[in-house]
Amino acid sequence: MRRLLDTALTYKEYLLLTVCVLLSIFLLAAQDSPQIRRIRSITVVSIGFLQDAFGFVPNYFDLREENRVLREQNVTLSEELSRLREAAMENARLRKMLELKEVGRYEYVSANVVGKNFQLLRNAITIDVGDEEGVAANMPVITHAGLVGKIMVTSSRYAVAQTLFHTEMRTSAKVQRGRADGILVWEGGASLKLKNVAKTLDVQVGDEVVTSEYSSIFPPGIPIGVVSKTHEITGDLFQTIEVTPRADLYRLEEVFVVTQVPDTSRVAVEQRASQ
Repeated sequence: MRRLLDTALTYKEYLLLTVCVLLSIFLLAAQDSPQIRRIRSITVVSIGFLQDAFGFVPNYFDLREENRVLREQNVTLSEELSRLREAAMENARLRKMLELKEVGRYEYVSANVVGKNFQLLRNAITIDVGDEEGVAANMPVITHAGLVGKIMVTSSRYAVAQTLFHTEMRTSAKVQRGRADGILVWEGGASLKLKNVAKTLDVQVGDEVVTSEYSSIFPPGIPIGVVSKTHEITGDLFQTIEVTPRADLYRLEEVFVVTQVPDTSRVAVEQRASQ
């Protein structure tokens, strides 16, 4: 109470002014003389004029709230746009894969890539299909663009596939235009090497490379890549051929497993012949 009294004494001039103003307003409101009515009319007109004249000045608090709402809507629309773009890209990829499945000559099992191991010299992917879907070791793995690799090991629900960028991967391949045969290997870098192609054979940059009929694992005719470079080494019987893969092995998301089982009798006889 004492503090309140001290505050009132400190600001007594302001309090007295406030009381006088309130009393004046009360007296003006209580009176109904012509002079008072004229003052009221002038006051109302003046206030209306001022509101109309300064109506273009935006309300700070209204603008702040509007900006907050617009920012929230912008975030929501950005997220929705991102989802729509992702759905459109996935739809395009699946359409290409379905086209491959429709025109292919073999049975396929579609799979999603759930893991990648692109380190050093043994690059592999993990996919979400396994024994339960009929996937087995050595089955080819492809995309709509071309060959990816082959299955190494499986479990009931998952499988690990060896990609073309694996030092132990060997693929029997053929240059589509000139029909030159060779063995495709990876020795590091962003391209493959087509080995054992004689210098006398016609191979040019831009030639398509596909799997050949000499493989017991891969069906013939699967696209692999494009010849990106050729050169000869003096004294060597074979030419060096570099091949750029068609499939983007580092950005795989969906693949197909070709459920083709190698001809066991052919494999057995070839193994006996090599002993």
